[in-house]
Amino acid sequence: MVEVTKDIKYIGVDDTDLDLFESQYIIPNGISYNSYIILDEKVAVMDTVDSRKEAEWLENLATALAGRQPDYLVVQHMEPDHTGSITAFMERYPEAKIVASARAIQMMPQFFEGVDFSANTIAVKEGETLSLGAHTLQFFAAPMVHWPEVIVTYDQTDKVLFSADGFGKFGALAADEEWACEARRYYFNICGKYGAQVQALLKKAATLDIECICPLHGPILKENLGYYIGLYDTWSSYGVETEGIFIAYASIHGGTAVAAHKLAEILRAKGAPKVSVADLSRDDMAEAIEDAFRMDRLVVAAASYDGGVFPVMHDFLHHLQIKSYQKRKVGIIENGSWAPCAARVMRSMLETMKDVEIVEPVVTIRSRMKQEDMPALEALADALLS
Repeated sequence: MVEVTKDIKYIGVDDTDLDLFESQYIIPNGISYNSYIILDEKVAVMDTVDSRKEAEWLENLATALAGRQPDYLVVQHMEPDHTGSITAFMERYPEAKIVASARAIQMMPQFFEGVDFSANTIAVKEGETLSLGAHTLQFFAAPMVHWPEVIVTYDQTDKVLFSADGFGKFGALAADEEWACEARRYYFNICGKYGAQVQALLKKAATLDIECICPLHGPILKENLGYYIGLYDTWSSYGVETEGIFIAYASIHGGTAVAAHKLAEILRAKGAPKVSVADLSRDDMAEAIEDAFRMDRLVVAAASYDGGVFPVMHDFLHHLQIKSYQKRKVGIIENGSWAPCAARVMRSMLETMKDVEIVEPVVTIRSRMKQEDMPALEALADALLS
């Protein structure tokens, strides 16, 4: 049990056995399911955990309670990794009241068949408060960050923001790793579509005196909060974090890969501040999405395939579409042995994205890069750097 403040304790758990978060994101260092308890005249538990770790969490909760009974369970987000232990909690503490948004209460029967919590629920609205004694909790709606029912909770006494999935990251708490990399990968893949909604939440947070942020995943943030909030402001406004060029390629037999790496070499020689290259067939897709958002320029290089584009590139661009990729310069390289068509498909997908500028020239490689392709690659490099 970790002390957040004198009255607030961390009672969450690490999950280092799960291979894929949300069945799609690689988590080599696991994930934490964060839960907290506020011990006052009345006791409030802040969220439960995934059912995978229910027994461990209940043990942590019982230890923290030390024989007391919880009065409230605050449910900030209905996703199963945070609500998977609600039934077990209510079976053990049937007198407790569940505090949540009206939308969350409405959603509960969808997750818990044959269980009726309606007699134990309290719906809270924007700005409403709940007194625990010395501590007063204030609730703020955070719709579509990243589900519609989300609330965040501010403890006015200890100046702690319980931020739901906001400011979360991949990785168990026991993992010794830098915050920004896995928080960035988490943000753009989980919340990236909802930049406007995150901006709205940041504006609410700016009115509060916050000394500590307690997210539902990742470490408790106490020092240098301006750094974390500043990154979230950049990410959610689709601003540029790192000036540089990200080259994502999809190559069948290696010809497109050679062209992509050659362009990277040309860009570095011309003084590009940062150039990063990813093989979409082999590298982590979530990390490729992260890098595309992180940098201010993107190059997509892909082989033609079945009258379209090689599938991993289509998947990459589809991810960018659904995560609201925008405000970037993008260059295109296509490869084709008899009927190059990858550029047409990539352009059509890019043109659906807001404020994306497609840089000319579009470079077409025929099977293998040759000396005659160099002027076009040089011209594309110059256009990207202009």
